[in-house]
Amino acid sequence: MKIEQLPDEVSTTDAHPADALSSQLRFWRRSLEKRKWAIALLTLLIGAVTTFVVYSLTPVYRATATLYIEPAKNKVVSIEEVYGGVSGNREHIQTQVEILKSRELVDKLVKRLKLATDPAIDPRQKPPALNLSIPWREWVPAGWLPEQPVPSEEALTDSVIRSVRSNLDVQLVRLSFLIRVSFESTDKVLAAKVANTLGELYIENDLEARLQMTQKAASWLTGRVKGLRETVENSERALQQFRDREKIVDAKGVALGASSQLNTLTTAMVAARQKVAEFENAYRQVQAVLKGESRATLESIPAVLRSPSVLPLKSAEAEAERKLAELSNRYGANHPRIIAAESDLRAAKENTQKAVDSVVSSITREYEVAKATEKSMQSSLDRSKTEIQDISRKEFQLAALERDVQTNRQLYDLFVNRAKETGLTGDLQSTIARVVDPAIVSGVPVKPQKSLIIAISLLIGLMLGIFLALLLEYLDNTVRSTEDVALKLEVPLLGMLPWVPGKHRNFELQRGFLQNFSPAFSEAVRTLRTGILMSALDNPHKVVLITSSVPEEGKTSVSMNLAFALAQVKRTCLIDADMRRPSVYRVMGGDVNMAGLSNLVANTEPVNKCVYEHESGLFYIPSGPIPPNPSELLSSKRFSDVLKTLEGMFDVILIDSPPVQLVSDATILAGVANALVFVVRADATPYQVAKGAIEQLKKGKAQLLGVVLNRLDVEKAERYYGYGRYFSYGGKYKYYKGSGYYGSKKR
Repeated sequence: MKIEQLPDEVSTTDAHPADALSSQLRFWRRSLEKRKWAIALLTLLIGAVTTFVVYSLTPVYRATATLYIEPAKNKVVSIEEVYGGVSGNREHIQTQVEILKSRELVDKLVKRLKLATDPAIDPRQKPPALNLSIPWREWVPAGWLPEQPVPSEEALTDSVIRSVRSNLDVQLVRLSFLIRVSFESTDKVLAAKVANTLGELYIENDLEARLQMTQKAASWLTGRVKGLRETVENSERALQQFRDREKIVDAKGVALGASSQLNTLTTAMVAARQKVAEFENAYRQVQAVLKGESRATLESIPAVLRSPSVLPLKSAEAEAERKLAELSNRYGANHPRIIAAESDLRAAKENTQKAVDSVVSSITREYEVAKATEKSMQSSLDRSKTEIQDISRKEFQLAALERDVQTNRQLYDLFVNRAKETGLTGDLQSTIARVVDPAIVSGVPVKPQKSLIIAISLLIGLMLGIFLALLLEYLDNTVRSTEDVALKLEVPLLGMLPWVPGKHRNFELQRGFLQNFSPAFSEAVRTLRTGILMSALDNPHKVVLITSSVPEEGKTSVSMNLAFALAQVKRTCLIDADMRRPSVYRVMGGDVNMAGLSNLVANTEPVNKCVYEHESGLFYIPSGPIPPNPSELLSSKRFSDVLKTLEGMFDVILIDSPPVQLVSDATILAGVANALVFVVRADATPYQVAKGAIEQLKKGKAQLLGVVLNRLDVEKAERYYGYGRYFSYGGKYKYYKGSGYYGSKKR
């Protein structure tokens, strides 16, 4: 049988991820199987405690009343409602929910129902939530219990309000205008009463609040109306005083007359300016002639020539000149007719001159009259404009005063109408909500949900048990199985020795192979012997060192049983090199002063005096008298010489050495041995300690054959670690032992 093929052994270098997962799952399964009764006990214990507590709790009842909240009526549609369909009623309903949970409303509820003295609410009378029939207070001395302070009325009321609010639940029904008001109490009648009364108080409180707001608004409006009435009267009085002071009867008629007069004066002024312009040209021509500034004559001025009085005279003068010219051609200068013609011509010129002078005088007068008329018209026009500006200014002031009167009157009328509407609204108040489903007394408690709580507690207990089991397994850093040897110590497994209960007195276990009290133990020793012999067939190991990391791991038991097994097939010698705590001599029935290894190395006794033979055929060398310096003795050249001498006498030499972690003897012996067997106690030795010891031993020349897992509980291993097949022949050995096949003496 090959050691590497033992069950459940895992190679750390060739492990596949699937194999690692399978190994982890097996670890969990074994961990749970190992502590399944503890897990079951913890689960049942938690379930039992929970059941006791649940059935000791005071039942709590719930009553629910449903209110319908009137939606808010908005006069203006918001942009969110137009585009998103979101109504402002959501905020309105949520506000009502918060009002229902408000401290003010709960305070009114406490006062109306007198909850401060109700046994289900009053903290002085309220029974404990856990109704235990155990009178534990009677068992405790009175002096040990703290005095219960007497709460004040304010503190009591505050405590009751907090208690009511903590048991009150107000929930908005989704996509509706309904609100559910629930209350929980140990008194089912009180629960229904509180839920219904809270709804009624909410409606009454809202009506009262709105009535107060209406009254306050009406009072404010009345005060404002009085002030506005005085304002209207003052503005009207100021308007009338302005009219009386300015003597305004009809402002619009006066303004219209002034405007018409201004238009007439403007037209006349234009006409006067046209006449002045017309006369001014003729006047300037006349003045130019009179002042000698012009070489023209007065008769040649166009205005004079066009005068009706000058034209006939100029014609008469021309006719007189024509006649004179005709007569001069016929008659002489002294002819009477010539003289008469000249006299007529002179008379005509005189008349023309007189007419011209008269026209010139007329032009001057007309020009002066036109200028005077223009000046008079300009003065009248300026006066008219001044009057119109004054009328406009008065009209503006009058309009401002009239606007003030009109504005004040409109505001006054608005407040008067609003005051009347407020009064009517106060008389016709509508409720904000109504109770659509009053709370009724419930016959079934809502708390505690016993079945659910117990089921959850069992589940929690199971999970806690599983967690603790796995945690303990993870915290357990001992070597428990062959997998641990491969994974944690990273060395091969040489063999396993089962735990044999009741065989640890009088060195029975050290002689277990000879006594054969456990067939499984004997077979495990044979397997270990076979593993050592087959580890080096061509070059057998002469010196085999057997050691462990710490004491009490069973290295001496392994050494002696292995020596007894090897003595059956080879000439074997067992050396007790543990000079500090020797035990081989006790197992063999010797005494502490018998000659042994210390005498042999010190060369105080010959070899034949230090080597003893047991009845089983095993040769052994006890430690001998304990020397003061065992390490120096084992590291001496004399020890190496003695070991060489013994190698010539025996086929196999087993050395039982001290633990590695305590002294350096084992490390020294590893330097002279050919092979090394390391003993690890199952479920006891921390793998870090064992691994450190193995690393220390590897510094010597001895080849590590493997690890012996000692004191392995076979039944536990069969249940948890899967070694049932390895020790499956145990029953057969027991059968054969009973029949006398094993353990019979040679005849």
